[in-house]
Parts: sequence; C-alpha cells; structure tokens
Amino acid sequence: MKINKSMIIAFYILGSLLFIFIIGKAVNEYQFRTSVAKLFSLSQNNVHKNYQLTQIQHLPAPVQSYFKHVLPENQSYISHIRMTHNGQFKTGQDKDWINIKGEHYATTQNPGFIWKGNTSLFTATDSYIQNTGNLKVSLLSIINIIDAKGPAYNQGELIRWLGESVIYPTNLLPSENLSWSAIDTKTAKLNFNYNGLNLYFIVKFNEKGEIIELETKRYMEINQLETWVIKLNKYKKMNHILVPTSFEVLWRLPKGDFSYAKFYIQKLEYNKPFIF
Repeated sequence: MKINKSMIIAFYILGSLLFIFIIGKAVNEYQFRTSVAKLFSLSQNNVHKNYQLTQIQHLPAPVQSYFKHVLPENQSYISHIRMTHNGQFKTGQDKDWINIKGEHYATTQNPGFIWKGNTSLFTATDSYIQNTGNLKVSLLSIINIIDAKGPAYNQGELIRWLGESVIYPTNLLPSENLSWSAIDTKTAKLNFNYNGLNLYFIVKFNEKGEIIELETKRYMEINQLETWVIKLNKYKKMNHILVPTSFEVLWRLPKGDFSYAKFYIQKLEYNKPFIF
C-alpha cells in the first residue's frame, strides 16, 4: 500500500490526539490522587471514641431503633471512609441512563469528601474540602466543561456528605453540630449546623429500624432550591455495621420526580486513609 501525504497527516493527527488523551488522563488521575491525600491529611483519626447505648437514650424512638439495629455497642467511631460503586446516571431529564463507576473518599472529624465518577463520555468530580464545595466535569477526562464553586455548591456538597453518613453511621450520633428531633413513630428530623450552614434531613425509617429515605432542600441551580431525596435499600453487614448498599438519588420537582443516580456499593472500608 502506497502511503501518501494525506495519510501521513492523518496518522500524525491521530497520534497527537492519542497523546493528548493519555496525558490528559494522567493529569486528571494525578489531580484526583493529590486531592484524596489532601482530604485525609486534614482530618485526624477518631477511633479512640466508642459508641455506647447511653448516647442515644434521649433520642426519638425511631432513631434509637436505628442505631441499635445498625451499630454494635462499643463500635469505634469511623474517621476515614473509602468506597467504590457501580450504577447508572442521567445527565438530564430527557437523557438516557448511562453506566457509571465511582470512587468515594470521606472524613468525619473534619467534614469532607471527594468522589469521582467515570462514564464512557465524561469524568465528574464532586468534593467538599476545607469548607469548599466543588463540581468538576471533563469530557473524555481531558476537556474541562464545568468547574463550579460558590455558596450553592458549599451547601450542596456538604448536604451530600451528611446524607452519605448512612454508610458511616457513627457520624450520625449526637454531637456538638448534630442533633435529632421527633416527628412521628417512623420519621425524625436530622439537624446539622456547621461553618454557618444550617442543614437538615427529614428521615424515614422502616419497621426494622433502617433508614429508607432522606429528604431535604438542595440547590439544583445556583438560585433554585428544590427538594432532594436519597432512597436507600438492600442493607448489608459490612465491616460489622449494617449499611444500605443501594442508593437512588432524585429531585422531587413540581412536575414529578427526576431520578438521576442509582449507585450500588461494591467495596466499603473504614479507617484506611489512602487511595485504592
């Protein structure tokens, strides 16, 4: 086969694009690993504290049932979390579901997390580090199309961290910043005050004492507060603690629910402050 000038140019362009893609992926991964290391460096180990039944005796009845059901007495407090998941994701109400795989790292002594989700088209990173929320999205891991920060993201990412405490439930025990109040026999209100933000969830429990739904207000857009819901299912004992392994996340909008994330935990480990 005779190689002409056009073919040489095409091979050169293809090679250049491949090189840019490989470098972009490497840079993206380096930045992510650096952020995980930073996150863990900002929060100390809290395992010297143990959960005792006396801590929950004044809580609303469904909340007491929850802790008795999911936590063994004398359970050490969870300081660092790392988790992987798979699932499906929607980028818009009129879009199709796409497959997604994610890594999630979190700390409890200083509220913080970083999550990375990979799809065939884009990589998304959610984080709350040093009291700052941030959402980044890059096309094919190399072209940054979103880098969002500001008060709405500080609120949104911190509320995500609080909701995901169901996978590290010692973080839901009463503390200086966190309290519970009664609503009825199957519902309670979780209140969390931190860094000038007053957050809450309306928490629903089933007959077993498991949390099955969390509902709050979160910014869907910078100036648009909407009802945000996490549905929880398929509790499983992991690291001696009962946690939900199936999550559905949705916006409860006036025109109907918009479900946009379905995640299924694959691996969950505590107090290992380093990346997978």
